[in-house]
Amino acid sequence: MPGGLGAAYAAGAGVFGALAACSAKLALGADYLRAGCIAVGGGEESAACAWLPMILRVGCGVLVFAWNAIMWTFFAKALRYSSSSATATVTSTASNFISSAFLGKMLFGETHVLLWWIGISITLLGLLLLHTAPPPLPEEERQLKEKEN
Repeated sequence: MPGGLGAAYAAGAGVFGALAACSAKLALGADYLRAGCIAVGGGEESAACAWLPMILRVGCGVLVFAWNAIMWTFFAKALRYSSSSATATVTSTASNFISSAFLGKMLFGETHVLLWWIGISITLLGLLLLHTAPPPLPEEERQLKEKEN
């Protein structure tokens, strides 16, 4: 089974996890939804802006569960098709961090400090090492097992 398929599923799991987190932030923060309603309404708060955020909050709450269900499905498939659980986990985590950064910037105007960028860079370098390391040869595996015993 191709290792690229596991990486693709893990990256997808990270993106869906970020979408679930954004949905949760929208569901729990009515200010974003109210501001969006007012912006769409031409800058004035209408009667719809009083009840529409509640409907959108419920919808975003449902999306949290939907995105999480999809995320766990993708992550389970990533574990199945990856060479190791560490590869799937690190790939999913890196994808989640990057997706969260982009979604946070686009939806909420968030910025990240230099330390955050250093951390994600180190994570990505580790991910690169995991994906480029050659798998052990069968003879090497046998020798490693003999050394352990």
